[in-house]
Amino acid sequence: MDSPEDIFYLKQFVKQHPDNQMGWYLLGKQYKLAGKEGKANYCFLQAGEVYDAFEHESHPLSENQLQLLKDWDLQQKKKRRARKLGALALLFLLVALFAPASTSVFKERPEQPEPIAVVEVNPIGVVFIPRKERNPVGSAWNSLIAAGKQAPLHTIAARLEEDEGWRKWTGNTRLLMSIEKENGSSKLDVTMYDRLTCECEPSEASSAAAQYKEWSVQQETHWTLASGIYQYEKKYKKWPEKLDDLIQSYPNNVLSGERSGMRSMFPAVLRKLKAAQAQKNRSIQEQEQAAGNQQQEESEKRTSPIVGTNGILDKQWSQPLEVVVDKASYRLAVIQGDIIVRSYKVGLGGDATPEGSFYISEKVRNPNGRDDGNFGSRGMTLSNTLYAIHGTDEPGSIGKDESLGCIRMGKADVEELFDMVPLGTVVKIKNGTLPSKVQQPAERFQLEPLQNETNPLKIYKWLT
Repeated sequence: MDSPEDIFYLKQFVKQHPDNQMGWYLLGKQYKLAGKEGKANYCFLQAGEVYDAFEHESHPLSENQLQLLKDWDLQQKKKRRARKLGALALLFLLVALFAPASTSVFKERPEQPEPIAVVEVNPIGVVFIPRKERNPVGSAWNSLIAAGKQAPLHTIAARLEEDEGWRKWTGNTRLLMSIEKENGSSKLDVTMYDRLTCECEPSEASSAAAQYKEWSVQQETHWTLASGIYQYEKKYKKWPEKLDDLIQSYPNNVLSGERSGMRSMFPAVLRKLKAAQAQKNRSIQEQEQAAGNQQQEESEKRTSPIVGTNGILDKQWSQPLEVVVDKASYRLAVIQGDIIVRSYKVGLGGDATPEGSFYISEKVRNPNGRDDGNFGSRGMTLSNTLYAIHGTDEPGSIGKDESLGCIRMGKADVEELFDMVPLGTVVKIKNGTLPSKVQQPAERFQLEPLQNETNPLKIYKWLT
């Protein structure tokens, strides 16, 4: 942050969260860079312990000045509270005047705390810190500040295992810290779990690990659901109205079933995708007006629809799920941005397996009419070609070039892939892009089928 816009944003933030010491500290740093020492000192005094921690010393201003500042703040808070109580009293008076005489306006109940504004907040969120980030604590704080009122009540900062430029979803994940706040409050409690991050004796992380595991399961559901909604809109040029619109019989089986939590998750994910699409359209129009149609492609790249967040504070996660096949390492991966969500060993056809970009134009269950035929129990056609991703009755061919161009997978692998990626998913076949190590989670991703996804009227002639 180094612009007047950053100062304006931070001023608005501390105005809304006057007790957030990190916000005051960051605003003070901006004022100091701008040469406004007086305003910077005011912010540093408000930052309190955060200033001491990051600057490794107490602020030089005297304790008397600090006490004066606190007294002034207390007076301002009392005035604001008095105004709120006055407005509340007026509201009660209006209710009493206009309520029917036979109706009791108030019911006797235990004393309640002062009501606060209701904000849609995720209860648990995760921010992933890249390995190259030298200040993971500061990075986590910045993510929370950027999230503003939408920040989760409980945030876990973690670091995914990285390999050859990829982040690995099912690899060795390190939990660094957790940050908790009360709903409607700017006070934060921080617990450190990683010795290298805090240079301290870390806290026991079993509880956070259990929370992270539960969250990661929900996130996989979220990815598949959001990708399904995205692909449905792309295919039909309209938004689905309900989850069942995605889960139809062949050949309209965008999703292959549902999973626990998916139905309750649907309205919020749909709302986010609609908002992201509207923002994208506005951005494209602005680009066209400013510089003509020549910049439209670049605008689309920068404003691609956001596929939900589910409490994720990672700005890079802005694409639907995709499939990448690496001919050099005989690997097929489900990716989301630069994250490998799943990785499988596959069988290929050498030069007969085409390179390029395709999409899944058809998903069929038991393409041979049974689950043990030469195409296995699942098949996914690539862009209406004779190539497909499918199972096999020759498991020994996995990891070799023995097909006529199709991509062969083991039974458990192809069934998980079939459930995880929706109809319309992009498939990119390359030569040399994925790490060779395959890592699977303890539990497979699985959807409960609701409709008939078989196609007994067609004899498949993929180049197996």
